[in-house]
Amino acid sequence: IMATTTSAAVTEPPGLETQRKEIESLLQEHELRAGDTWYLVERRWYEQWKEYVETGDQNSSSFPGQIDNTELFEELDSYHLKERLVENEDFVLIPAEAWHKLLAWYGMVEVQPALERKVVDLPSLVKVEVYPVEIFLCLHSNMENVVTAQFSRKVMMTQFDVVEGAETRLWMKSSDTSCERLRNVHVRVLDSCLSSGMTVIMEMRNADGTWPSSRPQIMRNSVEEQDSYRGQPGVCGLTNLGNTCFMNSALQCLSNTPPLTEYFLRNAYLEELNFTNPLGMKGEIAEAYADVIKQMWSGRHYSVVPRIFKTKVGHFASQFLGYQQHDSQELLSFLLDGLHEDLNRVKNKEYIELRDAAGRPDQEVAEEAWRNHRRRNDSAIVDTFHGLFKSTLVCPECRKVSVTFDPFCYLSVPLPVSKDRVMEVFFVSLDPVAKPVQHRLVVPKAGKVFDLCSVLSEMTNIPANQMVVADVFNHRFYKLYHADESLSCILDRDDIFVYLNRGSMEEEGDEVVLALYLRERSHYRDYGSGSSSYGTSLFGHPLLMTVPRGQCSRDALYHLFLQRLARYVRPPDPSEEEDEEEGEDDDDDDDEEEELYKTQTNGVSYGPTDSQQGAGHQQPCEEEEEERGECPPCLPQANRRQAKRKGCEARRRKLLFSIQAVNSNGTTERGMGEDGSAFSFSSQPYVAMDWDPDMKKKYYNENEAEKYVKHQSMEVPHQQTTVQLQECIELFTTVETLEEENPWYCPMCKKHQLATKKLDLWSLPEVLIIHLKRFSYTKYSREKLDIIVDFPLRHLDFSGCLLRKTGTNGEPPSRYDLIAVSNHYGGLRDGHYTSYARNKDNGQWYYFDDSKVTYAREEQIVTNAAYLLFYHRQDKIRQPTLPAPLDSSSPTQPANDVSSPKHDGMEGATPCVNMETD
Repeated sequence: IMATTTSAAVTEPPGLETQRKEIESLLQEHELRAGDTWYLVERRWYEQWKEYVETGDQNSSSFPGQIDNTELFEELDSYHLKERLVENEDFVLIPAEAWHKLLAWYGMVEVQPALERKVVDLPSLVKVEVYPVEIFLCLHSNMENVVTAQFSRKVMMTQFDVVEGAETRLWMKSSDTSCERLRNVHVRVLDSCLSSGMTVIMEMRNADGTWPSSRPQIMRNSVEEQDSYRGQPGVCGLTNLGNTCFMNSALQCLSNTPPLTEYFLRNAYLEELNFTNPLGMKGEIAEAYADVIKQMWSGRHYSVVPRIFKTKVGHFASQFLGYQQHDSQELLSFLLDGLHEDLNRVKNKEYIELRDAAGRPDQEVAEEAWRNHRRRNDSAIVDTFHGLFKSTLVCPECRKVSVTFDPFCYLSVPLPVSKDRVMEVFFVSLDPVAKPVQHRLVVPKAGKVFDLCSVLSEMTNIPANQMVVADVFNHRFYKLYHADESLSCILDRDDIFVYLNRGSMEEEGDEVVLALYLRERSHYRDYGSGSSSYGTSLFGHPLLMTVPRGQCSRDALYHLFLQRLARYVRPPDPSEEEDEEEGEDDDDDDDEEEELYKTQTNGVSYGPTDSQQGAGHQQPCEEEEEERGECPPCLPQANRRQAKRKGCEARRRKLLFSIQAVNSNGTTERGMGEDGSAFSFSSQPYVAMDWDPDMKKKYYNENEAEKYVKHQSMEVPHQQTTVQLQECIELFTTVETLEEENPWYCPMCKKHQLATKKLDLWSLPEVLIIHLKRFSYTKYSREKLDIIVDFPLRHLDFSGCLLRKTGTNGEPPSRYDLIAVSNHYGGLRDGHYTSYARNKDNGQWYYFDDSKVTYAREEQIVTNAAYLLFYHRQDKIRQPTLPAPLDSSSPTQPANDVSSPKHDGMEGATPCVNMETD
């Protein structure tokens, strides 16, 4: 960039020999060093000066006169250099000190600029940049007003009269109209890859926190309505972009953390952005977070759409890509770490070897650990959120004690876990007229299925070994549990039925246990499946029945099943029985029944022929029928004739249902038992009762079938456990033994040991985040703990558990007040996040549910949904500067707009609180 030279007074020059020696000495002494200034002098003038001083005659005709670089310029109007000038042919380069001497001795042609150039450090060499980069500058709001000036943000702000303290950002626009953000404004022009012909555009942040180049979506119908809105700064919703309630909840809590928000609002972050940290995100996460905070605290938005922030998070943390539900604590952990690295004041992290205490005093070791931590980590996040643990490990073999002090950003405290579990089951007795009884059982959480049966046995006086536990799902047995299976396999939402069973589940014995399903036939045959059989669908509750092996004929099972369902299946009256002649008109029905019974299987049921199915077509029991296998082969030979006579009589009556062998899913496998072979008991037998829709409607009472009674144990209200936050903190500091997956290497034993570990709190930060570990994951179970943690809104005192002392003044400040809560409603696989937060300016509590914000009362805040707690140390709390609002209406919506949290498209979340306003 060219700059004019101020006129310098010409001084009396020294002798010619002195001039020559001084300039030659300076040329020999000065080497090219990056950042130094050198000057271009036209070669002909310089050669004439050399001739002049070498003559030693001040009156010589070779006197050069004023420094004149006219021959180096393309034109004298703009003073642009000629193209392709060559050093030592067209010009010479002299260091700044030599230039200023020549200028003082001889002066310079009026209005000519001094050709000042910088030394640049290129990848392959160091040289004087003869042709500097020419940059055009303009404002985003007035891109027609383009000027050429030296590149510097400060110069630009002066050039365009930008208000002092205004926040700006720069864009590089190349000739192809593409723009790229210039994030580091302190970088050199060469390092920023700027080239001649580029335009640098400066934009200023709007009053509503947005940028002119990327105005976000707003939550009202018109820009004018949004621009006219004036509300309490910070009382602003965040739009749910699709399962992003976890992100919104964490952002609202951080937004209402006063020291961090004020740090961004006063633009302190601008001077601390770290663009070179390899662990950081090139300042992009910090800038994206700053944009959200400035918009939320502008007081000009009902709700902000954090789309750019979401995109940046997904770019740097792939686990948050897309729109799946995530954990607010995981997002918060990533965000605090990302902000720290983007704002880390330490540009070059030195390697520091950690030392064990080795018997030194705790105070000395702790100060060393904190000092080492700050040598590598120094940011607003460390200033606000970081504290120090004391970790003590003891080897179980050699008793070696290892003490270290480790920094932390939040406390993850465990919840006291009960060893018991409450389960609700339905007990089904053998009495056919008795309704199922619902019981509430308290069982060992780590127990077996037999433990469940034992507890139920005490209530029913039925031996536990006669009980079968089953998971019923979609009208079938999803699983039959063995007595030694873990109860962790059973989820709280499973429908568990316990059946009384006096038979054997195994093959041996004179009895076999049948799993009985109920199916309804469709009115039409399923020709599309390649067969002419009827489609079926399961209904009602399945049953388990113990059946003697000798009663496996169709007629015997029919009567057994009918007796078992006596409570809700009405048998036909004698008046409803058909005469023999009536069957002659039912040939079509006979054909349908024949098709159905052709698939009767394995001796459980045998398909009647046309003459057998018709009620009036009695067929005599002859010997050839026995040969065809129409008498059950499982009966003894002596009883077959008698069974055949009884069967023939039964065929005169209308059958309510047919019997079919099926698989565990309740479906008939094609070709099962068509050969009429004997039933095999090598696996659990499943049998279906197939009902004709008309018969089901007439004889099956659905209302009665669904009825059940409640045991007195159900009347005892389930007491929700409440624990104190202090209990969780004490549990956090309890001695524990390391898990096998995470042993400690003992330097004395020279091997890994399952050492005992104890964590203690040494120092606490200004803002303490407490993570309640509601989600419990073990190798045996996964669950969410919904117990209520009673946490104080004021005066949370850590004086009893802090180890650090501060000399004569006793313990350090250790009292905290609550400022925000992140809530989680729902279970492991689904749910919804919201937050409560206290506004730093007016002290009022608000409830944030994505884009909706309502006033909150203090008594609403402590619930079993609390997941993350934000506490501010009392000695750092600034009193509210504004009075609490007197208006009882909702801050961002009408007061009568009362609704429960939406579920992000997932079920299982429960309404949080009644959001009526004060």
